[in-house]
Amino acid sequence: MAEHRIVSHSKLRDEMTTIARGQQAAPPNAGGQSFESVEALMRLLTPDNRRLLAMIRDRKPQSIADLAEWSGRAAPNVTRTLAKLEAVGFIRMEENQRRKVPTAVVHKLTMKIDTFSQNDRLKIA
Repeated sequence: MAEHRIVSHSKLRDEMTTIARGQQAAPPNAGGQSFESVEALMRLLTPDNRRLLAMIRDRKPQSIADLAEWSGRAAPNVTRTLAKLEAVGFIRMEENQRRKVPTAVVHKLTMKIDTFSQNDRLKIA
């Protein structure tokens, strides 16, 4: 299960600056996937997008057109959503006979929210 940080852009920028100046050592998870906030992650995991992920996992579409038809969403909308899900590592897009085929990569998310600080963590399996 891979662990990802949830850290604001400004805090991440400040951390990278101090590391580049040699003022602190890079943390073990430096350069790994991170999300700006729990809210940003939840905006990506809308009920519609979660249904799309379930369709990818369960029905294994052979094209974006299949997925658009099954979901009742316009193909450009599905394409944009898939690009976002791929960018964060939730799906993988593969070429198959000039078609892009989405494959589910993430099957479970576990979020640890620290109620006393901004030290939230996300585990992806």
